[in-house]
Amino acid sequence: MDLGLADRTVLVTGGSSGVGLATVRALLDEGANVATCGRDGDRLARTKEKLRSDRLFTGICDVRDAAEVRGFTEASAAHFGGRLDGLVNNAGQSRMKPFAETTMDDWRDELDLKFAGVLNPLAAARTHLADSDAASVVNVNAVLAKQPETRLMTTSAARAGILNLSKSLSVELAGDGIRVNSVCLGLVDTGQWTRRHAAADSGLSYEDWQAELAADRGIALGRLGRAEEVAYAIVALLSPRASYITGTSIDVCGGVGRGIL
Repeated sequence: MDLGLADRTVLVTGGSSGVGLATVRALLDEGANVATCGRDGDRLARTKEKLRSDRLFTGICDVRDAAEVRGFTEASAAHFGGRLDGLVNNAGQSRMKPFAETTMDDWRDELDLKFAGVLNPLAAARTHLADSDAASVVNVNAVLAKQPETRLMTTSAARAGILNLSKSLSVELAGDGIRVNSVCLGLVDTGQWTRRHAAADSGLSYEDWQAELAADRGIALGRLGRAEEVAYAIVALLSPRASYITGTSIDVCGGVGRGIL
């Protein structure tokens, strides 16, 4: 199926690794122009070298810095002829700390990262998106937003706030023709899990260790997800074919979600 993304321009934050990188690759495969940013210039350079596409524009940018985000967004739009049709807010990380060890600075830092990671790119891109005939914003979130994890208390709370914010934005921006949706991921097989497997020194193969982890976390499909599986849902929501979908969230979590909403 043609997703109608050829020659459209999408900005993806945090696109040099993991789900962000998989999303960039999937969009390029669909013929889209892609702008992506990150804080690590060396990693961005490696990403550009790996993908080797004249439809890819990269820049160093911290999503917490509104001026940097605005500069990168304007440069991206200018590079691709002044247009911007989609925005994927993907920058973020998890914070594993018990409540007793979590400081107020930890709380502030986590909330700042999660909210700035959505609000700054959206503020910078809104005018360009409003000029598109098929504008779409996808906020990459986590099932933690609906199903809190005590080992990730600050992240769970921040994720819940972003899910609530996304719903409000879908109503606020509908008048501008901008759709806003969320993708809530579960455990995805990225570099952090291979590092944890190595650190565990369990004697198990990575596949067996992953299966034990999936069983412990209650993942119905019995494995971790792959970044490209999450990217598929993101790209589908960016597509003009999803033109009547807004204000919703899609779980890509292998059945770990136990809620019905």
